[in-house]
Amino acid sequence: MAYFREEFVTRRGWLDDARFAQLLSVCQFLPGPGSSQMGFAIGLFRGGWLGALAAFIAFTLPSALLMFGFATLAPYLGHGLGAEAVHGLKLVAVVVVAHGLLGMVRQLAPDAPRALIAAGAVALIVLTGNAWMQLIAIALGGILGLWLCRHVMAPKVAVFSVPYGHRYGIVFLLLFLVGMGGALMWQSTSAPTLEALAAAFYQAGALVFGGGHVVLPMLQQSVVDPGWLDADRFLAGYGAAQAMPGPMFSLAAFVGAEVPLGVPAAAGATVALLALFLPGFLLLLAVLPMWGSLVRRPWAASAMAGVNAAVVGLLLAAFYNPVWAEGVCGPADFAIAVIGFALLATMRISALWIVLWCVAGSLVASLIR
Repeated sequence: MAYFREEFVTRRGWLDDARFAQLLSVCQFLPGPGSSQMGFAIGLFRGGWLGALAAFIAFTLPSALLMFGFATLAPYLGHGLGAEAVHGLKLVAVVVVAHGLLGMVRQLAPDAPRALIAAGAVALIVLTGNAWMQLIAIALGGILGLWLCRHVMAPKVAVFSVPYGHRYGIVFLLLFLVGMGGALMWQSTSAPTLEALAAAFYQAGALVFGGGHVVLPMLQQSVVDPGWLDADRFLAGYGAAQAMPGPMFSLAAFVGAEVPLGVPAAAGATVALLALFLPGFLLLLAVLPMWGSLVRRPWAASAMAGVNAAVVGLLLAAFYNPVWAEGVCGPADFAIAVIGFALLATMRISALWIVLWCVAGSLVASLIR
């Protein structure tokens, strides 16, 4: 987001600071990949529909291709030093999710009411272990937010120059709802078909509040729990995504290529990518023309504060299982993760250095065991 502001506000002058800040509020308010939604909207304002498409492709394609390439190499990394390197990527997930979680707790659950909502979401997920409970936790978070988060202030409102009207916004909202209904129907199957994959990723994209890290619990429930993909490989892909440029949602290219669908891996990767990004874009297009009137509602900020607190709880539950449970298998892993977290938290270095540290530490630990 800081790079976007430097490039499109300071350097190019495509947006002023007020509209940039308001657009940032919209993307934080909605589920979906915030950075990709931001780039999509800037492309829409600057170049219309083709501009939005160009922004999405240019921002997503590099990381998607790199993640697809990692999926191609993954079968050759299942033993020896390759397996230890993959285990190092799981430790990357431990470090990065822990660091992201700490920041989200400070920002999204900074007081007792929101901490209580987050704790309730953790208990609901851990005690039930049911994928549907994530949706219920988010809904309950919004309802409790109306009651417990009335002190949260609404953001200031700016006007966007949107190239379509309210009627088209309603059409986009209906398309989102139709897609959600289809996703809920198709995901009832346990077989990893192309349709079921699209449904699982659409549902995850529609419910992810809070950025790329939060996609982890959604996809874990959708593809790991039914047995489509084992937890080791899933977390290795998540760790590898930390080393890639672009949005974290490019993890979809890896997972879509890895799930055995009976179709070319490129087809699975493409379907997973499009299904994960689509609901967030549809909601963004639905909300943009009516954002000004929506955000003035006295309940909007309170409900969203409750939803965000529940999301913190979802990420806490995912950090417990599978991130920590699958990644930290002994004292050496614990030490590598703690040092990586300290480096990330105190020195604020790039996540790429954390990838190098965790992989190198895992390799060295395997040699001295």
